[in-house]
Amino acid sequence: MSFTQTVEIPANRRLVIDVPREVPTGSVILTFTPREAPAVKKEPISRFFDILSPDTYGDGVAYQRKIRDEWDG
Repeated sequence: MSFTQTVEIPANRRLVIDVPREVPTGSVILTFTPREAPAVKKEPISRFFDILSPDTYGDGVAYQRKIRDEWDG
């Protein structure tokens, strides 16, 4: 069960919380999040297309075989 409420923090920094009746009495864990993290701007993956020259690794299959051969070494 999760409840979210946005509140204004007064100058004296004191909050009084009225808990909904659906919350059972007894021990609970209260989570306080002072501020949401700023949204991260995601750039499209297409931005990275064609950065490497096709000649960088040569033939992809040959390159993979070369890397795998090192495992047996």
